Amino acid sequence: MRDLRRPSKVALGLLTLLGAAFLIAGTSTSRFAAHDKAYYADPALVNFVRPGLVLKIVSAEIAADGSTRVQFKLTDPRGLPLDREGITTPGSVSVSFVAATIPNDKTQYTAYTTRVVTSPITRVTATQPGTDSGGTFEKLAEGEYIYRFATRAPSGFDRAATHSIGAYASRNLSEFDLGTQYDNDVFTFVPNGSKVTVVRDVVRTATCNKRCHDPLAAHGSRRKVELCVLCHQPQNMDPDTGNSVDFPVLIHKIHRGSDLPSVKAGKPFQIIGFSQNVFDFSDVVFPAGVRNCQVCHDPDSGAAQANAWLKPTRAACGACHDDVNFATGQGHVDLPQVSEALCSNCHIPQGELEFDASIKGAHLDPRFSADLPGTVFEILEVADGVAGKRPTVAFSLKDKAGKPIPPSTMGRLALALGGPTLEYAAYSYEDVRQAQGSGDGRYHWTFQAAIPPTAKGSYSVGIEGFRNIKVLEGTKKEQTVRDPGVNKIVYFSVDGTKIAPRRAIVSIDKCNACHLQLEMHSRSRNRIEHCVQCHNPNQTDAGGRPASQAPAQGINLRVMIHSIHTGENLTREFAVYGGSGTKYDFSDVIFPGDRRNCDKCHINDSQQLPLPEGLPMVNNPRAPVNPIGPTAAACTGCHTSTAAYAHAQAMTTPVGESCAVCHGRNADFSVNRVHAR
Repeated sequence: MRDLRRPSKVALGLLTLLGAAFLIAGTSTSRFAAHDKAYYADPALVNFVRPGLVLKIVSAEIAADGSTRVQFKLTDPRGLPLDREGITTPGSVSVSFVAATIPNDKTQYTAYTTRVVTSPITRVTATQPGTDSGGTFEKLAEGEYIYRFATRAPSGFDRAATHSIGAYASRNLSEFDLGTQYDNDVFTFVPNGSKVTVVRDVVRTATCNKRCHDPLAAHGSRRKVELCVLCHQPQNMDPDTGNSVDFPVLIHKIHRGSDLPSVKAGKPFQIIGFSQNVFDFSDVVFPAGVRNCQVCHDPDSGAAQANAWLKPTRAACGACHDDVNFATGQGHVDLPQVSEALCSNCHIPQGELEFDASIKGAHLDPRFSADLPGTVFEILEVADGVAGKRPTVAFSLKDKAGKPIPPSTMGRLALALGGPTLEYAAYSYEDVRQAQGSGDGRYHWTFQAAIPPTAKGSYSVGIEGFRNIKVLEGTKKEQTVRDPGVNKIVYFSVDGTKIAPRRAIVSIDKCNACHLQLEMHSRSRNRIEHCVQCHNPNQTDAGGRPASQAPAQGINLRVMIHSIHTGENLTREFAVYGGSGTKYDFSDVIFPGDRRNCDKCHINDSQQLPLPEGLPMVNNPRAPVNPIGPTAAACTGCHTSTAAYAHAQAMTTPVGESCAVCHGRNADFSVNRVHAR
């Protein structure tokens, strides 16, 4: 029998005629974003399928005998009901439930729904939180259901305590090439009907997604922190490794990853999950820096317990500081700590000095020390900025208070000259610590390098540098911190034509959503428009790469950034040698978002084709094709297979690249369309 849920060609034709009626209901493709598969689908198919999923728990109750039931709704994003079984509406919806409570003397959940598992490795048995199994569904109306748990709350359970019912659902629309949609919901209540006063609300899902994750996803269908904490609490452990999977322990360990003392000592941090799948987090690098607790514990998130990180516990603190033995005092100034009762005596929220034993002091990232005077650059003028001449740059150098800084006191101070801005072909860096000035913070420098006599269009000058500042000088906590200035870049015409700044492709603000404060090369380079001067299509790592490791790696920004963020999904090594010969291997980088979402980094739809005309070929000696076209260079930064390079080469002729024919903005295989989810 033909599957009646799949529309035939005849059905699609009829649905097209009926489309207007559905459009009135607001179910057209216009309500989807460019990263949704439905945005590009036939409107008739979209109106038939109604992609998307919204799961909403309406109510829940636990009777005196422990029997539990929950009423919930399944709808599309416009509120129209969905059939759980996928009979009257396309795509069956799988729904699972968890029941848990926060005992009145605790701050974390204990689950009622559990399972017993025995490790085939250690033979250790553990009782783990999980979903209810064996319950029953009752249909009340279209899209409205009751689920009755098979699991009962234990005898004598506290009816005055906070209880939560969590649910996660998935709707499989892959047969329509619309992927799978997910949603979670948590309903919190007190069984005796009183007001909820005890909650677990430390980190919000929106914070995870705003920062790095796109979206936060684990076990396929779990998408919200408030659902995760129902199972990931002190009750939960991995019997295969003995590791806790309590949320504060697990998340702290995952995010510190390669920087964990135990990992540095040679012990990987692993969790063994279902079907004995090994998840190794030993390569994780937290892009914001692990000291910056407020990246996750965002005080502006609205979370009721956003400041929970200021209340020390052995479990949460020991997760990152896993070389501390609280029982013996090892790694804890030889002081055993038998409970949390006295932790806050030493570890108060904030002390009198930076870098002290207080929570904020101990976690202070030196980059953000309030004792740093700051370094402030301004480029005031570029004289003789014409083809064939050596430009003279006037700039100012002061601290945050406006006090002049002598260039000779800088740890690094350099000016970069590059062009043309359509696509940089060459650059020149010059150390300007001997620049002359008037004593009021204004200085000037004439480049040793001249602008090429054949130069056309616009060029740029950028400034970078840092001071080495001692903080807490004379104390046991004295340390030297680099205090960089924010790069400044100015553009000028070398031939009298209109000044054309370098086109903006990505935003440093988007970089800093994950990286917090992206700074490279001794912290002196921190603006994208400055980075592209050096990381241009001609540049490679030949200057630092040993001859035995030839050929050189291209470091054009489009190649490098795509390759770095693809990381562990690369099909070939991507490593860059620095000027000192140090190897930086990015082949194990774990990108926390979804790389199909180009907007995570790109601005103004800059990932779309075609690229501007006149861009040069990209030099990448380690690539299977070299030189390679500018479009292909960007694409093969992620798509590194031999087939991808062969396709790029086949689509390139002496005339240029033909990529935009198939992958242009409005083409069937446009960049946004093929990356849609």
